[in-house]
Amino acid sequence: MNSTATRHSSRVAARASVLLAIFSSAAFAHARSETYSDWQINGSTVHLSFTIPDAEAKRLAPPGSAMPNSDRLGDYVAAHVGVNSGGNPCKRQSGPDAVMALPGVQRFEANFECPAAAMLQVHSSAFFDLVPTHTNLAQIQTADGNFIEQLITRDRQTLDVSATGQSPLQNAGFLEYVRMGVLHIFTGLDHQAFLIGLVLLSPRLRDLVFVITGFTLGHSATLALAVTGILRPHAEFIDALIGLTIALVGAECLSANSRRPGAVALSIGSLLLTMALGSWCGVKGLPATLLIGSGLFGMSYIFIAGHLRDAARFRLLVTIVFGLIHGFGFAANLLEMKLPTNRLAELLVGFNIGVELGQVTLVAGVVLLISGVKRLWHAPPTRLATDFATALLIGVGLFWFVGRGYA
Repeated sequence: MNSTATRHSSRVAARASVLLAIFSSAAFAHARSETYSDWQINGSTVHLSFTIPDAEAKRLAPPGSAMPNSDRLGDYVAAHVGVNSGGNPCKRQSGPDAVMALPGVQRFEANFECPAAAMLQVHSSAFFDLVPTHTNLAQIQTADGNFIEQLITRDRQTLDVSATGQSPLQNAGFLEYVRMGVLHIFTGLDHQAFLIGLVLLSPRLRDLVFVITGFTLGHSATLALAVTGILRPHAEFIDALIGLTIALVGAECLSANSRRPGAVALSIGSLLLTMALGSWCGVKGLPATLLIGSGLFGMSYIFIAGHLRDAARFRLLVTIVFGLIHGFGFAANLLEMKLPTNRLAELLVGFNIGVELGQVTLVAGVVLLISGVKRLWHAPPTRLATDFATALLIGVGLFWFVGRGYA
């Protein structure tokens, strides 16, 4: 490689690193709406510890005040959080009382006495009236020592956590975890669309290996980080960004087919920056910082890939970023279940193996289908089919991105 080519590659790598950093910081810097609850069940008695970050507490502040007082917060928790037994509310014995907490959060404790230890349910409708996308991370310790972690969402405000209950995954075999991963690919239309886009983008086997490897590295990392609770990005941001990854893969296919990366990059960037302007002007939806970061990343990705003779290694970096986003999407389904914390490592390995088996099967099927089409028809119909698939990917991806971002 001559010195000119070396300098060019270095500039490309440096530019890509900066853009990836901008995109990552924009995607995860936005504060998510989240509270935490800890439920300890001992027979028919339930002890609750409810933690509210200051950013959430401020939503309850009366006009002219920066923060609500403890009484106001306690009354709000009392009105929205409770325990049921057999469908009937359990009696609150004490609380919610404000207790000492770490800086930046408010914590309240309460005790409930239920008529019986069977058929227990915990319930929280707190903050859903203020932020529909709010989530509560519920940690539940049952009387027999089982530890369960689940998400309480607007659509799922009550959890069945009978003291005798157990996670359905607790006694599941390793192959059940693998099966869950396979089904997640074959029931997730957005993940399937993205993988089909990677196949269209990679005419050579080597290119396909690069992009699938990058995607696997990315989603494996964030799947583990999300399920273990180390990172919890805002759910609807992730759903929207998954749609954007599909549109961007389709846009690169269009760029390669039309040989006009500049025009395609400008179109993608203009759309996202216009959406950012709308966010600044008060249109409720995705935050402006996320849209700006996505726009800069999308423009640069399409432009750089379109001017590289061999973009396979560059796509490896890009699909790692895309994989990071999809990994959080994979984790969303798992987090809605009663995860057996003593078997998280086994669950993650089995589920991830299932995801890989599912995506390899899907990719192999698409490759065989494309090969069959090429053998049956000459170039014009094949090119027409590719152009149609590319347009479909862009349209579906943008529909999901906008629809999920502004739902």
